[in-house]
Amino acid sequence: MFQIDRSANRLRKLERTSFSEVGFREREHLQEWLATMPDALCEAMSEGEDGLLIIQKEFDGFDGTRERLDLLALDRNGQLVVIENKLDDSGRDVVWQALKYAAYCSSLKKAEIVGIFQQYLDRHGGGDAAGTICEFLGEDTLDEVVLNDGISQRVVFIAANFRREVTATVLWLREHQIDARCIKVVPYRFGEEHFIDLQQVIPTPEAADYMIRMVEKDSEEKSAKGAQRRSYVIRQGFWKALSDAFQKNPVKQFPAPMVWDRNWNKSANFEGCHYSINLTQAGILVKLNIDRPDKGENKWIFDRLHAEKTRIEQDFGGSLDWLRKDEKKVCRIEAGFSCDGFDQSSWPEMIEWVADAVPRLERATHDEVLKAAAAMRNAEVDD
Repeated sequence: MFQIDRSANRLRKLERTSFSEVGFREREHLQEWLATMPDALCEAMSEGEDGLLIIQKEFDGFDGTRERLDLLALDRNGQLVVIENKLDDSGRDVVWQALKYAAYCSSLKKAEIVGIFQQYLDRHGGGDAAGTICEFLGEDTLDEVVLNDGISQRVVFIAANFRREVTATVLWLREHQIDARCIKVVPYRFGEEHFIDLQQVIPTPEAADYMIRMVEKDSEEKSAKGAQRRSYVIRQGFWKALSDAFQKNPVKQFPAPMVWDRNWNKSANFEGCHYSINLTQAGILVKLNIDRPDKGENKWIFDRLHAEKTRIEQDFGGSLDWLRKDEKKVCRIEAGFSCDGFDQSSWPEMIEWVADAVPRLERATHDEVLKAAAAMRNAEVDD
């Protein structure tokens, strides 16, 4: 790894070191870094920003044992992810250890998972576990959330170096459809500064893309056989109907709605914000989501828009729900159409309403967001 010296137009080599040499420890340092910044791990796994939600660390809730797994997370599919950290060497027994933890976790029910996460939040500043999980998974209520379904728990191994017996076992597990991964974390030093580099070594990015395509193909086959949950099938049907309608009468904010089993479709980002269409059994919603990485910036932009509430609602042509969500990172401004969203006979009216409401919401808020973001660049923003 090299540092760019712009003034001299030269590269400076960063010195590769070891965690033990620079005095970093597994529990106090590496585990804490990943618990507070899971995005670093997500980037290494090409899962995008906020692809994992850490729900516990040093988890020891296994009946009859005193063992502790390092980190427990949820992914965007509601599956549990067991994360085992080592420092300079993976050791020989890390795979067996992690597989035991995955087996223990496979029996956890939704209420237990929510409880585990609530305990974690209570120890680290508080929060609403159920609400955070719903927001992370893009669901409106916990009733619609499926957690830890089947035997698809995932295992992630992290170390600076992996022994051959570890990598061979992980490759064998992947051949048997167990999502096991090796993430290499390497420390570097440059003067008094320290850096780490995280890279997924198993599977390689090319192999990961192949596996994703195979999973998608398998999902399509299961859908054709009627193996998916009723709500998933209903959502796919609605998004297909909406996509067909938007092809005939385009809505520029949604040129190509996704046809999938999630309850939302989102527009392109602008200034860290996006519009979304959300389907629930209670009806359909259109939303402006103020979703920048920084919570304080989101609240600042929301407050600027809220100061123009009367004019924005006049431009929209109706009242809007203003959801600052003080305890959450994301703010929302939304409008809804109430009906039985899972009743197919309601879909034409719902789609007609969405096709009209989305452009009106965009016209009423888009320029205001741009103005607020521009003003914020010259202001000091706090959480």
